[in-house]
Amino acid sequence: MKVTKICCIGAGYVGGPTMAVIAKKNPNIKVTIVDINQARIDAWNDPDVSKLPIYEPGLAKIVEETRGKNLFFSTEIDKAINESEMIFISVNTPTKTYGKGKGMAADLKYVELCARNIAEVAKTDKIVVEKSTLPVRTAQAIKSILDNTGSAVKFDILSNPEFLAEGTAIQDLLNPDRVLIGGESEDAIESLATIYGSWVAQEQILRTNVWSSELSKLTANAFLAQRISSINAISELCEKTEANVDEVAKAIGMDSRIGSKFLKSSVGFGGSCFQKDILNLVYIARSYNLQAVADYWEQVIILNDHQKRRFADNLISRLYNTVSGKKIGMLGWAFKKDTNDTRESAAIYVADHLLNEQANIAVYDPKVSNEKMQSDLNYLNTRSEEENSKLVQATETPYEALKDAHAVAIMTEWDEFKTYDWKKIYTDMKKPAFIFDGRNILDKSEMEKIGFEYSSIGQ
Repeated sequence: MKVTKICCIGAGYVGGPTMAVIAKKNPNIKVTIVDINQARIDAWNDPDVSKLPIYEPGLAKIVEETRGKNLFFSTEIDKAINESEMIFISVNTPTKTYGKGKGMAADLKYVELCARNIAEVAKTDKIVVEKSTLPVRTAQAIKSILDNTGSAVKFDILSNPEFLAEGTAIQDLLNPDRVLIGGESEDAIESLATIYGSWVAQEQILRTNVWSSELSKLTANAFLAQRISSINAISELCEKTEANVDEVAKAIGMDSRIGSKFLKSSVGFGGSCFQKDILNLVYIARSYNLQAVADYWEQVIILNDHQKRRFADNLISRLYNTVSGKKIGMLGWAFKKDTNDTRESAAIYVADHLLNEQANIAVYDPKVSNEKMQSDLNYLNTRSEEENSKLVQATETPYEALKDAHAVAIMTEWDEFKTYDWKKIYTDMKKPAFIFDGRNILDKSEMEKIGFEYSSIGQ
């Protein structure tokens, strides 16, 4: 099938950047991104591209070049579905918070709603592409819904998982390690491979069956998260033995069998995918009664939770076992630098732990709003919204967040944090002035020379 019109359902962190790059590289294909959230679509259509709902280096420029030409953002979902030959499903697949599989299984209600909507609206043959991260055999459920519409419309289902790292998503899309397409129909697979082939070499486009494609995504994220938890486990040992985790990571990373990526010790991993996908993997393993497999992968999550709790407990311990009424200045709320995504950010859980100890928290993040911070804390349901609002304040500048603070907690590795006037910050803080560097981005000897009590991870 020659594809001239693409519809993507879901204008989030995956759909937006992916479709923008596809539009840029395929100027003869009309790409329409649809979403039921009017405010989000309005933000995508804002004439000022600095106000896009997603911050990702390089994204604004591509949107500016393609929007209104062959890239469109709309809430007219049915119209876009009906017009398109290829439909990407890129909706949220959160971890279930209710019923069977609560806390582990992926909640597929949004995916099912999409499939039912497509089945209801489609009048011509469609290629339906899973772009959301989904558990193995979800394609079968989508196919079952689509094939039982009672119409003569033919649907081909493909799995095309994303392997993007937030903060480098555009570069990951422009120069992917691989593109994975799983499906049964060779024609449908080649239709999608042709679209990617406009900028990706064919040998980097892997064709598999649907099940392998779906499982590859979960497995890739599980392996990457495992590396982070592994080096974080060693960081605790380093602190007890006077070893330096950065030196250990460099030494083992130079082994070609191991490699250096994802060996940066920190306060813990966050983001929308790692925890969700591992929990999904654990749930799938348990559903097949593979208890040893499930226990193995669940330990990656347990270690990550331990690392966040350990960081907060160390801060409390160093501040003479109490932070009640003390001001803690937090630098960073996003789960990593160069993104405004806060999902599963370590900052949320460390802040929550400190709030349980009655701390007052001032936060500065260059890309995250006070409303988002409050929303993240309120989602935990640990205390009332009024309490969170009273105890946690976002500030306009880092210096405001750290003035009169007893301690600084660095939660995100934003590059700008290294460039601050740390002598001024020291002067304006309560003494002794503590830094808890959850990302190991500052120079320990330099900070101690200024006068700070400096703590880092794994040193």
